[in-house]
Amino acid sequence: MTTDADIRHGLYIAHRSALIDYAARILGSREAAEDIVQDAYLRFAPNRTSGDSARQALAYLYRIVRNLAFDVLKRRKIEVREQAGDPPFWTVPQTIETPEQTLILNDEVRIAADVLASLPRDVQIAVEMHRFGGQTLEEVAAHLGISVATAHRHVRSAMVKIAMAIGTVNS
Repeated sequence: MTTDADIRHGLYIAHRSALIDYAARILGSREAAEDIVQDAYLRFAPNRTSGDSARQALAYLYRIVRNLAFDVLKRRKIEVREQAGDPPFWTVPQTIETPEQTLILNDEVRIAADVLASLPRDVQIAVEMHRFGGQTLEEVAAHLGISVATAHRHVRSAMVKIAMAIGTVNS
């Protein structure tokens, strides 16, 4: 008497090479595809659902292979993203600024602070929230009770004034 497990095993053996080809197209690697197909069989074989037609069982096996292959691709993407990322700032050697560079930076900060202080209070708040606090323009607009376009204009006009003031001093 043929059991459900025997039918599943026979189905797997009959379609193994096609499953490997299918997974290899997704993964780009035949070796990785063979591992995926083997993992898929381990998930497919003990399944206790009886009465499935061979066609349904084969579709289920292909779906397992597909899902496992996409899981591998996701893992690869995460690993690449982690490896490709810049190292933490504290591990990178910092350049030692010269006294002149420190003086120039201090002057630019003072100029920016003076320009910002000369602007209307709502513009100051918009710049501080968006540029220093990391708030979105929507959050700035909601806080100030203005439109997003107006919040954007406030931030943009202030940044232009600051850049122009710094540019005229450095010229």
